[in-house]
Amino acid sequence: MSVAMVRKAIAPVYLFLCLLLGGSAQGVWGNALLQILAVLIIAWAFVFPRGGSLPRPVRALAVLSVVALLFALVQLLPLPPGVWTSLPGRSIVVEGRQLLGLAPGWSAMSLAPYDTMATLLTLLPPVALFMAIYRTGATNETWLAISLLVVTFAGVLLGLLQVSSGNPMASPWYLYRFSNFGFATGFFANSNHMASLLLVALPFLVALGAIAARSTKDVRKRYSVLALTGGGVGIAVIGIALNGSLAGLGLLLPVLIFSLLMVISLSPKLKLLAVGAGAVALAGFLALALSPVGERLALAQASTSLSTRQDMLSTSFEAIREFGPVGSGLGTFAKVYPLFEDPDSIGLTYVNHAHNDYVELVIEMGIAGLVLIILFLGWWAISARKMLAAPNASLFARAGAIGSGAVLLHSAVDYPLRTAAIASVFAMCLAMMLLSRTSARSSKDLREARHLVIE
Repeated sequence: MSVAMVRKAIAPVYLFLCLLLGGSAQGVWGNALLQILAVLIIAWAFVFPRGGSLPRPVRALAVLSVVALLFALVQLLPLPPGVWTSLPGRSIVVEGRQLLGLAPGWSAMSLAPYDTMATLLTLLPPVALFMAIYRTGATNETWLAISLLVVTFAGVLLGLLQVSSGNPMASPWYLYRFSNFGFATGFFANSNHMASLLLVALPFLVALGAIAARSTKDVRKRYSVLALTGGGVGIAVIGIALNGSLAGLGLLLPVLIFSLLMVISLSPKLKLLAVGAGAVALAGFLALALSPVGERLALAQASTSLSTRQDMLSTSFEAIREFGPVGSGLGTFAKVYPLFEDPDSIGLTYVNHAHNDYVELVIEMGIAGLVLIILFLGWWAISARKMLAAPNASLFARAGAIGSGAVLLHSAVDYPLRTAAIASVFAMCLAMMLLSRTSARSSKDLREARHLVIE
């Protein structure tokens, strides 16, 4: 195996590992391995970078990332007692220390500095994958898409075994001690995170199918590829239905429509085939959703999801008002949230995340978190628009825009980016979107890149 092949295999293999091992924070050793590998990949990317200067969107993302890192590191700096006790939300900690007979001392702005440092370590896998894809210039987008789809479909099969278990709580098919038992979680602990993976996989499946069909002149092979692609879309849609995620169900149709538009834009002759494949997939989804199994999954999820999330959001806004502009510290949500819960409503369950990544980041980082969110969303919107306007933007770049957009929307009602798996997939989507180029190998290929002709 040549050195060039090894370089091109690093990103797909690492993505594969992230999806297998990074499905939950409960996988301590798996996440630790991913972080160690991430350090090695980042070092490799710095030692052997791709030639040429970075484009403006990539430089802007790098600057934004560095600024975010600096804000997080500032939260770890020790502050004198007079300054620290005057920060919003610290009075309850001061009172607790007084009850223990402890005098105020130098303290970090973060209420849980070790949790802040641990959270920073979780950023290593997505940063490493992004750099392996974009910075090294040794990426094979096709193999990245294949790696994503292989784990996704394996997760669907695992999910089928999970939901078919007679006693989900005792089922050996669930990989984590704390999980959404009774739902198809795949390689994740949270069924919503499996839904995020399925949503991201849809546009890449369509893109890969279209590229494979374009690569052959045999009409029968082209139709076979399109049929397999349609079947794959159907499996992904059924996987979301079995998953029982309300957010996944809500985002399914928009993601499916935008994914099919990628194919439709290639050639008018594919419109009927694309619409047909979409109709078959939706028919399969509706048949399952209207069945007793689908009704049981949806109602069980809805009975607890909506009201619980409303309560969490209301309590989270109380925390925002308490900690004000400075925040409680990155990664401290699970420790500060109980301070604002109604004691009469506390049961056997606990809240580890706000189920809204944007609200949670504002709680933890205050005004700085809000500014970072606005800047990143603005950067993403501008980058996606420029990519879509580029005449040579590849299907994988378009799939990256759709996939990253789905994750951003899902983050408004959950926390998919808090897992190494979805964070790494999100980084892959951004990297592919920024590449914004075709994988053409000749001028003839480049001329045909946006037109699929069926003879």
